[in-house]
Formats: sequence, structure tokens, C-alpha cells
Amino acid sequence: MSLLSDIPIFLSLAAIAVLAVTPLPAEAHELDAPVLDAIHTALDDEHKAWSTYNAILQKHGDVRPFSNIIHAEKRHAIMLGDLLIRYRQAIPQNPYETGAKSTPVAPNSLREACKIGVKAEIENIALYNNELLPVVKNYPDIEATLVQLRDASGQRHLPAFKRCVSRGGMMGGGHGRQGGHSRQNG
Repeated sequence: MSLLSDIPIFLSLAAIAVLAVTPLPAEAHELDAPVLDAIHTALDDEHKAWSTYNAILQKHGDVRPFSNIIHAEKRHAIMLGDLLIRYRQAIPQNPYETGAKSTPVAPNSLREACKIGVKAEIENIALYNNELLPVVKNYPDIEATLVQLRDASGQRHLPAFKRCVSRGGMMGGGHGRQGGHSRQNG
């Protein structure tokens, strides 16, 4: 069973609940096609990340940083789904789960997997900066969400994957931002 299999049902139920109570923003009754494409592109990028990190977890077990970041990718997709709901747009299924796109293959080593994570997060930041954010600048709610997602990649995910690479694919004994103690503290 995939970690992602419950997402379409959750998003469908969330869509029904939110549509019933959320008015469209006063300034925009419809999304321009390029803006909708930008949201779809961001969602596809989240789906690809989910699928990649899920493949790595399936092959290597419940290992950090993938076990943490896959949950963040799920939340990011839900945030994008919420935008689509708000503008009364359909939420596309994960094409990597439906077979419409090829499922990423996990590398044999965790170090290589972390290198893939570094590359993916760098590409994600560039995608947001160069392609997505310029298109949505007239939609403050969408822009704020995309900035939040870009910043999560740059400030949280990328550093975690870089640490993983520098440690040869092994994560430290600390608990990151969750608190707890590090190896230095015993």
C-alpha cells in the first residue's frame, strides 16, 4: 500500500467541505489559463517528489530525511489542492500513481538517493522562481502559497538532503527541528 493512496479520497472530502463554505476571492472569479497551469505544474512537481521519496522508502525502509519530507510533500499537495478547490477547479490525480507517468526508480544507495533529493529541490526552487511565481503575481493568495512551498524546499528540504549527502547517506542522531538531543549532548 502506498503512503499516498489516501490522498484522493481526503482531497475529495475536503473539496466538498470547502466548496460549501469558501467564496471565491472577490477580485477573481476564474483563474487565467496560465495561472491554472502554474498550479497544476506545482502539483505535478509535488506528486513527482512524493512518488520519488515513496520509492526510496519502499526500497530502503523508513529512513530520514525521506520519512520526514514525504509528509511535507503530502501537505504541500493538499495546500495546492485547497487553492484549486477555492477557485472551483478539479484536482488532478497523481499521474505517477495512476500510471500516466512513469514511477521514479529508487537508487541502490541512500547517498545516491540524497543526491537525487538535492537535485530535485534545487530544480524545484528554480521552477518556482523562474516559471511559477512570475505567472501568479496578480493572485496574492496563490503567490503566498507558492512562496511558502518554495521556501520549504530551500530552507528545510535542501539542507536536509545536503546533510544526508555529506554524511554518506546516513543521518545524524539528533532530531532536527523537533527538539530532542543530538549526539553531542549524549
